Amino acid sequence: MPAKKLLVVFAHPDDESFGPGGSLARYAHAGEVHLLCATRGEVGVVDDHLLQEHSSIADLRTAELECARAKLGVQGLHFLGYRDSGMPNTPTSQHPESLHQADVREVAGKIVAYIRTFQPQVVLTFDQYGGYGHPDHIACHRATVLAFHAAGDAAQYPEAGPAYQPQKLYAAVFSKRVMRLMVRFMRLTRRDPTRFGRNQDINMEEIASWEVPITTRVDIRPWYEVKMAAAACHTSQGGGSGMWRPIPQFLRRGILGYETFYRMVPEWRDEQGLETDLFAGVPG
Repeated sequence: MPAKKLLVVFAHPDDESFGPGGSLARYAHAGEVHLLCATRGEVGVVDDHLLQEHSSIADLRTAELECARAKLGVQGLHFLGYRDSGMPNTPTSQHPESLHQADVREVAGKIVAYIRTFQPQVVLTFDQYGGYGHPDHIACHRATVLAFHAAGDAAQYPEAGPAYQPQKLYAAVFSKRVMRLMVRFMRLTRRDPTRFGRNQDINMEEIASWEVPITTRVDIRPWYEVKMAAAACHTSQGGGSGMWRPIPQFLRRGILGYETFYRMVPEWRDEQGLETDLFAGVPG
């Protein structure tokens, strides 16, 4: 039977570890995982002392991503070549080389080429909200959905190689129960949940209100420490500690030991019940 292959399309270094890092480690151990990173995180905020051994923010964050890739055991890391756009309505989002300014069909064409080369059964990206509203995350969602459906059509992007159709398409999604817990804990500790993150530009309250169905819940408890180690590689972005600080330490393993997803293709029906495996129903 063919090896199980997962293709992941994310926007920045750290998306893979702060997001579904445990699942990436799980599936890399059982099969083959390739990660497409659309940018190198060029406009991320970093402390100056971290740049002493790196020529640029992009160089630093690429090195951090390579560290995380090795920790997770991800077999392939590939860059789409766009510039980090930063948050909405900022000058960096208007940069002509930013992902936010790129034509979605152009981005999709690059993804199609990787799909046809690696021939994954499963493709994973962001949800329609981009997780927390980041324009690059939303751009990845739109381009990946387009690429997923185009990859099996020989009439589209013929220059990208012979047609190949993956079987399943997923979005990584946050558990709203966990998000509401984080919001509640932040309020109890007198922190503003509408100003979360290193740059205080993430509205946790708003994110908790976005409804995306959870169709799949993957147990990553055996890979929890691997996920934490990969997140720690991203020192310039807080190493993951800032993201999970609102969850009390004694609850983290239990809550973060599962990662949640929304199955976009095949279309989900409520009566099916939760999946526990992104490769459920895939031969092999």
